[in-house]
Amino acid sequence: MAHSDELRLMTRIARLYYERNLNQSEIAEQLDLSQATISRLLKRAQQDNIIRISVIAPPGTFPELEEELQKRYHLKEVIVSDCATEDDDLILKEIGSAAAYYLENTIRPNDVVGISSWSATLLAMVDAMQPHARPLGSQVIQILGGVGNPEAEVHANHLTTRLAALLHGSAKFLPAPGVVGSPETLRVMLQDPFIRQALDSFDQVTLALVGIGALVPSKLLASSGNVFSEEELEMLRACKAVGDICLRFFQADGTPVKTPLNDRVISMRLDQLKHVRRSVGIAGGSRKYDAIAGALNGGWINVLITDCFTANKLLEDQRSNQKSFEYQGEAYG
Repeated sequence: MAHSDELRLMTRIARLYYERNLNQSEIAEQLDLSQATISRLLKRAQQDNIIRISVIAPPGTFPELEEELQKRYHLKEVIVSDCATEDDDLILKEIGSAAAYYLENTIRPNDVVGISSWSATLLAMVDAMQPHARPLGSQVIQILGGVGNPEAEVHANHLTTRLAALLHGSAKFLPAPGVVGSPETLRVMLQDPFIRQALDSFDQVTLALVGIGALVPSKLLASSGNVFSEEELEMLRACKAVGDICLRFFQADGTPVKTPLNDRVISMRLDQLKHVRRSVGIAGGSRKYDAIAGALNGGWINVLITDCFTANKLLEDQRSNQKSFEYQGEAYG
């Protein structure tokens, strides 16, 4: 029996080919796969009885949900992972596995991969990955400062070094904390040639892998020491912040939150992330729902990998907002 992630991908390709009438080269471009892979998986889909007269979505896959979210948020791709319960640990494992499968199948030769530190979800992804079959000339760049508490720093370094090893590529570290004590400290650190070199390479990133953080920091982030004080978090709440990517905060509609705290963060900026060819947000669970919705509303990511509960809620809220908008239009018409 094929892996559920492979079943999901085969189903997605079959729907695009037989129901949307896209040719294999168009599907390959849309899903960042080779045309040979498209052809192979179409044949596998026939062998596994996914393709009959109509496309049969196997249990545990959500093609219609993925396609509707993709359309509503103008995304390149949506991957929804099946989860039996809303348990955070289970969601973390399932999303990590789905992200690993996605990366294994869509990594391109000479991709420059940016990866954020302090994300338990990205750790789960790396731990679930298999080594790539051949070197692709990839480079992995740390896009959020990875220096902090020594025990937590091991995890940040593991993310970059392990991913580079799995892709048979090279690693470039950002040898700085994610958060520094003052803007003056930041200015001094930016004079370091190794930090400057890492920051200058952000514009070369072709594939960004990022976690999406809630306003309250995760256990991993909190243990790293790269966090703001409770007073500073209150300031962010007062500014209506709902979440962050690489410690760059935004509101529910995706608008960046502008505070002096931005001048103390060493990471990829949101405007840089928005220009990356593939910016992949990997997050799920009720605690992060507002942050995920804010990231989508802002257009800060163009690929979403999440769990089925979060995906359904995103769609339900979109439908509710649309009905409310239509009702108001009728009321004022």
